[in-house]
Amino acid sequence: MENQMNVSASPHIRGTMSTSGIMRLVILALLPAAGFGIYNFGIRALYHMLVCVVTCVLTEFTYEAFADRPVAVGDFSSMVTGLLLALSLPVNAPLWMGFAGSIFAILIVKMFFGGIGQNIVNPALAGRCFLLISFAGHMTNFVCDAYTGPTPLEALKQGEAVDPLYLILGNTGGCIGETSALAILAGGILLLAFGIINLRIPASCFAVFTGMLIFLGGKGFDEIYLVQELCSGGLMLAFWFMATDYTTSPITKQGQILYGMLIGALAGMFRLYGSASEGVSYAILLANLLTPMIEKVTVPRAFGRRH
Repeated sequence: MENQMNVSASPHIRGTMSTSGIMRLVILALLPAAGFGIYNFGIRALYHMLVCVVTCVLTEFTYEAFADRPVAVGDFSSMVTGLLLALSLPVNAPLWMGFAGSIFAILIVKMFFGGIGQNIVNPALAGRCFLLISFAGHMTNFVCDAYTGPTPLEALKQGEAVDPLYLILGNTGGCIGETSALAILAGGILLLAFGIINLRIPASCFAVFTGMLIFLGGKGFDEIYLVQELCSGGLMLAFWFMATDYTTSPITKQGQILYGMLIGALAGMFRLYGSASEGVSYAILLANLLTPMIEKVTVPRAFGRRH
C-alpha cells in the first residue's frame, strides 16, 4: 500500500510561466501599439488607456471583494482587457464610453461567468461591440485634430487610393492602437519569441482572409491591394492579440487551425460583403462561441486500438 501512486486532478504537466507573467508579457507586447497611438493622436489617447485600465481593475477588485472571492487582480488580466479595449476606441470618443465598456467587459462578460478562464467570449472585444451597438455614432466618428478625412478602410470601401506606407507606419486616422501595422507586428513577434502564442491561429487567420481577397476581392493577386486590406482597420490587432486569447480559443492543434480559418473566412465575408467597414470583432466573437464544438471534433485520437 505504501508504494501506491498519488493520483491528482489534471493538468498533470504544468508550464513554468505563471498567469501574471504571461499577462505582463502581453502588456509589454501591446506597448509599441499603445505608444504609437499616443504619439499619433496625442495625450487624449493616454487618457483613454488610463480610464479603461483603471476601471477594469477596480471593477474586478470590487466584484471579488463584495462576492467574497479571492482577489485576483494581481494576475494583470484585467489590465490587458482595459488596454485592448482602449486601443480599440476612436480617440475623440467621450471618456465615459471607456468607463462603460470596461464595466461591461469585466463585470458582465468575465466575472459573471466565473472570472479568468471561464468567460466564453473575449471581454475586450465584447466591450467594444457593446459600445459599437449602443453608441454607434461615437464609435464610428474618427475625425480628430490630426486627421479629418475618412479612415483608410472607409477610403478603400469607397474605391479611393490609400498609400500602403502610411498604413504600415500608422500615420493615418482610425482607432487608437490599430493604425500602425508595424507596431502591432512588433508586439506579435514578441509574443511568438516568448512562446506566449504560436503561429497556428494568426497564420490561418491571415491565410484564409488573404485567399478570400485574392479570389473574391475582384483584383486578383494585387500586392498593393492586399497590403492595403491587411494593414487597415483592426485586423492586425485582432488577429495577433484577440484571436489568440487562451480562454476563448481551442486548445487542440487542429482546432486552433480550424478556429483561425473560421475567423479569417468570417472576417473576409464581413469585409467584402458587409455594409459596415469592419467586421473582424464579430468574426472573433462568433468563433469564440463555436470553440467548444471545434474542440470536440478535433480531440486527438487516443493511443491504442479499438476492437
